[in-house]
Amino acid sequence: MTIFEGFLIALIEGITEFLPVSSTGHMILLSRFFEIHDDEFVKTFEVFIQTGAILAIAIMYIKKFLQGIDVYLKLGVAFLPIAVFGFLGYDFIKNVLFSPVVVAVSLIIGGLVLILVDKKVVSQKSRYEDITNISYKDSLFIGFWQCFALIPGVSRAAASIVGGVFNGFDKKQATEFSFLLALPTVAAAAGYDLLKTDLTFSSREFMLLGLGLLVAFVSAWFAVKIFLKIVENYGFKHFGYYRIVLGVVFLYFYL
Repeated sequence: MTIFEGFLIALIEGITEFLPVSSTGHMILLSRFFEIHDDEFVKTFEVFIQTGAILAIAIMYIKKFLQGIDVYLKLGVAFLPIAVFGFLGYDFIKNVLFSPVVVAVSLIIGGLVLILVDKKVVSQKSRYEDITNISYKDSLFIGFWQCFALIPGVSRAAASIVGGVFNGFDKKQATEFSFLLALPTVAAAAGYDLLKTDLTFSSREFMLLGLGLLVAFVSAWFAVKIFLKIVENYGFKHFGYYRIVLGVVFLYFYL
């Protein structure tokens, strides 16, 4: 992996991790487009830099996490379904579902869903004053929705946002809850992947990991700020259009 490739992958990861457009899908498509060799280090790099993105959210929403243990328990409940299904289906997901065609089709279908959800949420008033007021039952409900993200291209953010909307959140709350839920979900997935990886790298590779972590952190920070403004002013439909165009274009060139 070159420095440019590492910078580009980390930049795309940071920008897309919390947007409903599938960061994993973008990583797969990016690797195919630039013909980046998918060796052991590249796989580890793509997983490791996610910690930079979630660190940005942890700092940005630190006040939520200082309110008490209740928010941790609710996020834990929401995280439980994907933890179980992800652990049981890990090998199948990695060996079978990680293909460009699956990603492209998932992008298109997910885009259509986001457009339909956007129409629902336009006039929807939230059932909650704050996202931390959600019940444990409703947290679990959103957690089951997040399981759709085990299919590459669906997007963890998109799945949890849709679950939040159908659970009674307004568009901003659904988005912010998906941010918070990313912390245990992405951290656990990254940690599990890293445990299964041989971490014997050269000094240059460790330098690339550090660069990727920093780039993912900074790009995620700005992406989240901009994303919230877009959602408040325009909703989710434009992300749906983007997903459909990207999926169709890639299918055309790939097939």
